[in-house]
Amino acid sequence: MKKVFQFIVSIIISFIPGFIGMSFSPTGDSDLWYNGLVKSMLTPDGWVFATVWPILYFLLGIALFLIITDKSRQNKTKAYWLFIAQMALNAFWSYLFFGLQLTGVALLSLIVLFGFSLWMTRVFYQIRHSASYLVWPYLIWQLFAMFLNGVIVYLN
Repeated sequence: MKKVFQFIVSIIISFIPGFIGMSFSPTGDSDLWYNGLVKSMLTPDGWVFATVWPILYFLLGIALFLIITDKSRQNKTKAYWLFIAQMALNAFWSYLFFGLQLTGVALLSLIVLFGFSLWMTRVFYQIRHSASYLVWPYLIWQLFAMFLNGVIVYLN
């Protein structure tokens, strides 16, 4: 029963940036602003983002669960702090990009987020390889997001 609780908590924690980000999602004035931006030809439709993000958050939740339940004697404090830091930066990007409409600053925060996520992946790998593998789709999506954000900064 303890592992079920840990799994549920891990999943909930991993979705927090998504819940925060939803409050800044393009609606009303921000939707007009976002739709008015010149974007990359590779920018997917909104439904793609709405599909990909829950999958990525779920994978991150499983990765966190694997770290929490790992039986090794390794100190996991750094892994937990890096997870929290990259989750906070993830939510902060939504605020910067959609909330404040600071696309350049949002791009810089995304670069920092990628660095923290990469660092977290490395620390996860030291504890449990499978946890780090679950973070790779998130890293790849971040690279794509950096490209999309960069194109917006460049073209606008």
